[in-house]
Amino acid sequence: MANGKSNLPAGRLIGIAAVAGVLAGALGVYVMGGPSGNNAPMVAGGAPDPQAVAACEAKTDAVAAIDPMIAGEVAAMLPADPPRLVSDLAFNDPEGQPMRLGDLGKVTLVNLWATWCAPCREEMPALNQLQADMGGEDFEVVAVNIDTGDDTKPKAFLQETGVDRLAYYRDNTLGLFNDLKRRNLALGLPVTLLVDEDGCLLGHMNGPAEWAGDDARKLIEAAM
Repeated sequence: MANGKSNLPAGRLIGIAAVAGVLAGALGVYVMGGPSGNNAPMVAGGAPDPQAVAACEAKTDAVAAIDPMIAGEVAAMLPADPPRLVSDLAFNDPEGQPMRLGDLGKVTLVNLWATWCAPCREEMPALNQLQADMGGEDFEVVAVNIDTGDDTKPKAFLQETGVDRLAYYRDNTLGLFNDLKRRNLALGLPVTLLVDEDGCLLGHMNGPAEWAGDDARKLIEAAM
């Protein structure tokens, strides 16, 4: 990688090829059971608020707005069909405290990564550059490390590679990855979700992409 950019090919087949390459390593991550995120707006009985669910499912116009931007270096992104509520996705904030995605209240590009995942390591500087270019009150790259164990390896990797603009979100329990797997959103790593300010999923991708390029910026702008 040079100047923070990888030389990934364009086209929707990127995701297929990338997923095939990381599935073998990701098999070690597939853990059955365990807690899933459960912090979406709730009603009595622990079920998601039907109004919030319906509001997300009605956001077909938002998905239609990003669809023309799914091209080139981000062509492996799949539009959500239908849009769905994912504000309950749970992980730890940079201070190590439990949080949910909906707490952020902004458009987010959620990316799950691990130090043992070569494509994850390859795209991390580009995600860092995307945050530097577009991050702020209305948008954030939420890169969630899912290494098991302590923070030694992931923090060392970020320091060694100069990734300094991404907040350190973390889940060492595999709960988040398994939650996405149950929702048919995760096949392997990296996995990326494009989510609006209301916690509604607009698009998702398995495999790496060039997040520092113009195609990625246009996609984020369309979501905003």
